[in-house]
Amino acid sequence: MKSTAKKRISFYNRNLPIFVEKGEDGFYVVECPLFEGCYTQGKTLDEALKNIREVAAIILEERKARTTLKEYRPEELSMHTIRI
Repeated sequence: MKSTAKKRISFYNRNLPIFVEKGEDGFYVVECPLFEGCYTQGKTLDEALKNIREVAAIILEERKARTTLKEYRPEELSMHTIRI
């Protein structure tokens, strides 16, 4: 039974990419692009980051999400903005 617990812990000891944007209303919107529906918001950046950790943990209860995370191997990750 310990090995199962260790496997689950390994899913929660990973770095995930997130996008953070401060909206016009002052709230921070956070999204993890790895998982469909993995987004939240908060009045402060700290609150938004706490919330996204909770949402990601809930999503990782699904087998599909754990498989996605297991296969995720970022070589390079960057974010750019463009003016249109």
